[in-house]
Amino acid sequence: VTYAGGKELEEKLVVRPTSETIINSMFAKWIQSYRDLPVLINQWANVVRWEMRTRLFLRTTEFLWQEGHTCHETEAEAEAETLKMLRIYKDFSENVMAMPVIAGMKTPSEKFAGADRTYCIEAMLQDRKALQAGTSHNLGQNFAKAFETKYQDRAGGWSFVYQTSWGVSTRLIGGLIMTHSDDKGVVLPPRLAATHVAIVPIHKGNAEEPRLTEVAEKLAYELKNPALSADLGCPIFAKVDRDLQHSPGWKFHEYELIGIPVRVEIGLRDLEKNQVTIVRRDNGIKQFIPIADAARVIATELANMQKDLLAKARARQKEFSFVVDSYDDFKAKLDAPGGFLHAHWCESAACEAKIKEETKATIRCIPIDAADKLTPTVEEGKCIKCGG
Repeated sequence: VTYAGGKELEEKLVVRPTSETIINSMFAKWIQSYRDLPVLINQWANVVRWEMRTRLFLRTTEFLWQEGHTCHETEAEAEAETLKMLRIYKDFSENVMAMPVIAGMKTPSEKFAGADRTYCIEAMLQDRKALQAGTSHNLGQNFAKAFETKYQDRAGGWSFVYQTSWGVSTRLIGGLIMTHSDDKGVVLPPRLAATHVAIVPIHKGNAEEPRLTEVAEKLAYELKNPALSADLGCPIFAKVDRDLQHSPGWKFHEYELIGIPVRVEIGLRDLEKNQVTIVRRDNGIKQFIPIADAARVIATELANMQKDLLAKARARQKEFSFVVDSYDDFKAKLDAPGGFLHAHWCESAACEAKIKEETKATIRCIPIDAADKLTPTVEEGKCIKCGG
């Protein structure tokens, strides 16, 4: 980049777009024989895209993403890889991010350019709008033919490879924030939190205060017990706040802002009662727990919080998902209350375009059964637009 912001740049910049052309030019050099297949490449990279209107976390000019590119002998192998990655993205979104998604196939007009089929996961955010949270593409032989990626097959002839590509990006951070967070700040699912527990000794200049830190350190150590983290599914990391400059109220606000799942408060009055105060970030409920039981209760609350966040998001998705059988009903529910509208469609691009033109609604996906073989759902019905 030599020119930006209306002027010549004093310092030239080197940026890269997404990787299809880069990786495919290399595939053509690497692959010579069926013995070289499959080729499975996964990478993390910062990439640049031109966005007319950027949106924080969702559409930024530069973003970090994880992307995969694979080459296979057969179309069936490529399809299996495509669907495997879709399952992985769905599992991560729901069981780690606690963000429920609908897995499905994009329509021809919405699929990735150059793909035979594009699959996606769609999340519903708190404003009841959809977020495409990840995609997995079966590219067929389209890129192979464009880049001459051929291999000597088992019969001694030459064949084009079948390819896939798939990716998720920092858009997931936006999805996470807009699925769970509130006006106090971020709400992090425990399985994603770097720090699960913030333990705050409440100092007031008393001679007994070293005892507060001693109890806090002991609790942090107990939380390292692997047996306690079995239900959560990841090790529990606790932080003892030794800061003496800020007030307890300031600290509580800060830990709410950055989304620490559980806060523990230990004051002299707590010690007198042989207890600690536990507060979960998602519901704000205070519990007064005997010190001897604190580690076990905290571990249980972390596991419960992970489940509750997913259940809450699923309940919202269910509340604002509607089956509509007429275009008038479609338009009415789109305006209020909004959400996911499940409707029949004749597969006509003209109907799809007309609906988008008149309502700004897009077909997010044709739902598929992610628990089985990811086959599209087919049932009797009439297109809401044309009646076909």
